[in-house]
Amino acid sequence: MGNNTELNINGIRNDFPILQRTIDGKPLIYLDNTATSQTPRCVVEAIANEYYTSKANVHRGVHTLSQEATDLQESAREKVRRYINAASTEEIVFTRGTTEAINLVASGMGQSMCNGDEIILTVMEHHSNIVPWQLIRNHAQVSIKVVPIDAEGRLQLDVYKSLFSETTRMVAIAHVSNVLGTVNPVKEMIAIAHSHGVPVLVDGAQAAPHLDIDVADLDADFYVFSSHKMYGPTGVGVLYGKKKLLAKLPPYQGGGEMIANVSFEKTTFADLPYKFEAGTPDFVGIAAFSKALDYIESIGLERIRRHEAHLTEMATELLMQIPGMRIFGTAPGKSAVISFLVNGIHHYDMGMLLDKLGVAVRTGHHCAQPLMNALGVEGTVRASFAVYNTDDEVLQFVEAVNRVVKMLS
Repeated sequence: MGNNTELNINGIRNDFPILQRTIDGKPLIYLDNTATSQTPRCVVEAIANEYYTSKANVHRGVHTLSQEATDLQESAREKVRRYINAASTEEIVFTRGTTEAINLVASGMGQSMCNGDEIILTVMEHHSNIVPWQLIRNHAQVSIKVVPIDAEGRLQLDVYKSLFSETTRMVAIAHVSNVLGTVNPVKEMIAIAHSHGVPVLVDGAQAAPHLDIDVADLDADFYVFSSHKMYGPTGVGVLYGKKKLLAKLPPYQGGGEMIANVSFEKTTFADLPYKFEAGTPDFVGIAAFSKALDYIESIGLERIRRHEAHLTEMATELLMQIPGMRIFGTAPGKSAVISFLVNGIHHYDMGMLLDKLGVAVRTGHHCAQPLMNALGVEGTVRASFAVYNTDDEVLQFVEAVNRVVKMLS
C-alpha cells in the first residue's frame, strides 16, 4: 500500500464524484476502465461552462461567442498535437472516436485498393480495427492476413515479417490489447512495414491513457484514440495522420465545414484538417477533452503508469493464489488489464455476482471475438485499473472473486 504515497490518491478520488456511489449498499469499486474511464469534476465543469457562457458554432461567425468557441476548439487541437508530438495541427483530425477514425482511414485507403491487394492485421484486434477493413471487400477482393500470438499473448514477429508481399497495401495494429494488456512493439513493426513501403495505422485507444505517445518517434502513418478512455467526455476522438497521407485521402463525409467552394457543377474542399470534419463538431466535448489532457499532465503520465502497474502486479499475484485461476495475457510490461476465468464459472455469472458486491468489471468477448477463438474461450472477466483505483480496492476485488468462487464451486 506504500505505493499510494507517490500520488495523493484521496485527493484524486475526490475529483471523481461517481466514486462516492454505492451499489447494492456496497462502495463502488470501478474496474471497467478499459471500456471507459470516469470523468473528473474539472472536465464536467468545462462542459457546463462552455454551454453556459460560450456556446456558438465554430469557424462560422464573426461574433464574440463564435470566436471564443473556435479558440477553445483550436487550442484543444494544439494541445493534442503537443501531447502526441505531431508536427502540425494540420495532422490532427477530430472524430467521434477511435472507431470513426479507423473507418475514415479504411474508407480512404480502400478506394485505391484493387483485387488481390492484402492487409495485415493481428489476432488481438478490436472489432473496430477488423470490420472497417473487411468492408473494403465490397468493391475489391482484398485479402486479410493475421499475425498470431504466442502463449504469453505476444505477437509472433517472425510470422509478421513473413506476411508481407508485393501486394501488401496496409498494416493496422493495436498498440495495446484491450483483452491481454500486451504492449506491442509498434515502433519495430512500423519500421518493418516501411521497409516494404507499406503504411501503418496504430489503434492507440488502449495505449493513449497509459503510455507516452510520440508519433514522430514511432514514425506512425496514422494513430487513433478516444477521449472517453482518457478521463474525457464521450463522442470525441482523434485521428493523427501524416500530412502527406491525409492530403491524398478523399473526404470521408460531405457537408458543411469541409468545403472551400460549392456549386452544382463542382466542389472544392477545405484545407487540412477541416477536409475531414464535415458538419458541426462536438466543439464542447473537444474543449473539455483539452481539460482532460491537462488533468493527466497535472498528475504526470509516468506516475499514473507506475501506479497502475503496481495495482496490476498486486492484483495478479493475489488472483493467482485462487485455485483454478487462469489469467489470459502474461507478457512482460503489460498494461493495466487482467482478463481471467476461474474453474468452470461462466464469465457472465462472475460479473453479475461481483456487481452485487460493488465491483464493476467487464464480461464477454470484449469486441475481440477472433482473439477469444484463438484462446479457445467464449469470453472472459476483465478488470482494468486507472489512476483513482487503490490498493484497498484491489484487496476487496480479490476477496469478492474468492467469495464468488466459493458460492459457485
